[in-house]
Parts: sequence; structure tokens; C-alpha cells
Amino acid sequence: MALSSQMFPSEARVQPPSDAIVFENVELIFEHKPVLDGISFRLPHGETKAIFGAAGAGKSTILKLALGLLKADSGRIFVLGEDITEMTEDRLFELRSRVGIVFQESALFDSLNVRENVAFRLTEEGKIPEEQIDQRVREALSFVELENTIDMLPSELSGGMRRRVAIARAIITKPEVLLYDSPTGGLDPITSTNIIELLVKQRDVYKTSSLLVTHRLQDAFVMATHCFDRASGHMKRLPPGSKAEVPMSFLILRDGKVIFDGDAHELAHTRDEYIKKYLS
Repeated sequence: MALSSQMFPSEARVQPPSDAIVFENVELIFEHKPVLDGISFRLPHGETKAIFGAAGAGKSTILKLALGLLKADSGRIFVLGEDITEMTEDRLFELRSRVGIVFQESALFDSLNVRENVAFRLTEEGKIPEEQIDQRVREALSFVELENTIDMLPSELSGGMRRRVAIARAIITKPEVLLYDSPTGGLDPITSTNIIELLVKQRDVYKTSSLLVTHRLQDAFVMATHCFDRASGHMKRLPPGSKAEVPMSFLILRDGKVIFDGDAHELAHTRDEYIKKYLS
């Protein structure tokens, strides 16, 4: 069920280390219209939370707020234990180096090849030797099974390959938090499943705290009912009634409010008529 605002005392300044992200009574208004209306939730370290809601519900806005790209009108947001609500741009820049994001439509640089795209953040930092950057790039591309694309341009890649390169770019810095903004948007069902398998692999191998915004309910349900099998190198369905080693939860927004925050079992047995219709 939705979390009560009383669970987040307003005088709190430092959040316990068990939480990677905390939204505390966050409100955001655009042109006199509430986009987020006092939402509160927690993403514990090492867990994955999928965010759902109708178009315009504020799903992607949550990711922008977590990165400090937007400022909340009220409430507090904690990322990796730090209150980013009043953080300066310099401090936000430092914090963002600990967060990876996969944007909608991949957002690769068309004029850069795959190697340069994946290495972009490491190159921008200017602190890592080229030899080490090359090694990290190859490791990230190997993880997404695209080692042979290193010299290709984005225009030479399929949609699914571009999305996998975007994931490699997000994980190359070994972030403590990953934000996925509709990672399967615009992809065909088979390619979408391949991307979700990659997300399951990343989740189970590295156990990175993750927020996943998606329009595809089945993507999150697949993640909740499957785990990555190292022996086969593929995801496999969990036995009935069991849960993945890395906890997976669901957050549903409606009219700028959290109307559900729980696991797959609770979601499947909800009595909320709106949610049941949404799931159908």
C-alpha cells in the first residue's frame, strides 16, 4: 500500500545507510498544476523498484528529481544518504558521478563511436589513464555482449544494440544507484526481453540499487519472477512462490500520488479497483 507521510519526520536531516534513495513528502508543480503531490517512498540499498503510472503521472520526473535536474517545490529527497534538496550544482555534480542513468531512446552521441560513447564519463573526469579506460570499456561491452561493436557508430547499430550500449555507458563507472527511464520503450517484444534479461543480470550480479521507470508491466513482472543463472548465462524462472535474491518492488502513481508500494505478491492480490483495471 501507499506509504504514510508520518513515516518520514520532517526534522530528519540524515537518512540511515539502509536507503539508497528517499523521497519525503515531495511536491512539484508545473504551471499551477501538481505533478507530484506529496509523494514518499524508499529505495533500500541493493533493491530494485519499478515505477508505473499513466502517461503524465510523473514517472520520469522522479528520476530527474533524484538526479537534481529538477528542484522540488517542497519536501526532501535523499540520495545515498545526502539531502539533495538544497545542494549546490558543484555538490550535485559530485553526487551524480555515483549514479548511472539509461535515458529514453538511449541518448547516444551520434558523432562518437561506441568506445567513445561508453567511455564518455570516464574521459570527462580526466583522472583515469587511457589504458585503464580501454579496459573498463571492454569490460562493460563484454557485460552487455557487444565487444565487437567498439568501433561502430550509433547509426550502424540496431535499436536494441543502442540500448545495450547505453547500459554499458551507465555501468562503466560502477555506480551505486542506477536509474532506468523506459529502457524497453520503442523496442519489439523479443528485443525488449533481451534488454530485461540484461537488467536482471546486472541486478543479480552487481546488486546495484535501481529505479526502473517503465510503461510495460510485463517487464517488471519478468524481473520479479526471474533470476540470472550464471551457469547458463541467461535468466531463468524462479520456482513458484519464491522470490529473487535481490528484492523487487512496485510503485504506482496516480494523480501525482503514490497509490501502491509493495512487492509482486501484494500487487497481484490488490483490491484497489483502479490498480486491478490498470493491471488488466
